[in-house]
Amino acid sequence: MRTGGFISNPMVSPVIAICNFISDTVTLKKTAIEYGFSGVDWTLKLGDIPGNQFEESRLLSDISRLDGLDVRYHCAFNGVDVGDEDERKADEAREVYEKACRIVSKADGRFMTVHLGLGRKSPVGLSWEHTVSALADLVSYAKSLGVNLCLENLASGWSSRPQLFEKLIRKTGAGITLDIGHARVCRSVQCMQFDLEDFVLPHPERVFNAHIYHEEIDDRHVPPGSLDDIRGRLDLLSSLGCTWWVLELREMAPLLETLVVVRQYLESQ
Repeated sequence: MRTGGFISNPMVSPVIAICNFISDTVTLKKTAIEYGFSGVDWTLKLGDIPGNQFEESRLLSDISRLDGLDVRYHCAFNGVDVGDEDERKADEAREVYEKACRIVSKADGRFMTVHLGLGRKSPVGLSWEHTVSALADLVSYAKSLGVNLCLENLASGWSSRPQLFEKLIRKTGAGITLDIGHARVCRSVQCMQFDLEDFVLPHPERVFNAHIYHEEIDDRHVPPGSLDDIRGRLDLLSSLGCTWWVLELREMAPLLETLVVVRQYLESQ
């Protein structure tokens, strides 16, 4: 892994966050505290978006039970794209994302991660021009609510190609959520056309979040077998000063395996 372009920042201990894969929020908080997590990465799916005021109040009340833990937000909306070539679908997507922005703002959230082409096998059906324009509008809308909107790199599609990911970040003003497992398995890196750090080095100051696990295989997140599996990628995050590390595994055993490895890394620093 190329290291010559790393930017040296003082090592700041990151917030280590757990995903909200435990449905009962009280149990989620108890589990997070028991294992030493200091943050929760709260994933919103389409079915979680409130349809009325009662549902919204219930969701916000549920999130408020995590008081004392840092919370950031992650929108996993399969097939919902603001750059859809179908204008009706694009408008519906914009409404969904804007509603998510409002929910995050009401929950006092300051960071929200989104995707482009999530659940799609290819960018067919998406317009590049409309995507850039609509994402830029969404970034501005989120900012007006005090929310930093970040784009995650996926394992396939436009955001899996470092040169296109850079353009999306530069043209829209979005922040970056670096998924180190997606970056490892994407074709651009596998074929050695690009290095993994090419996703972030053009805009190092915009890397606000990281998703940490070894790699994605058949849509499953695999934990590192040892520190050597992910040491270079954690070095990159440390050099960037990224202080939000989500251990993106949704089963206890692989989650704790990854936690052990990450702690080994931090102790070695």
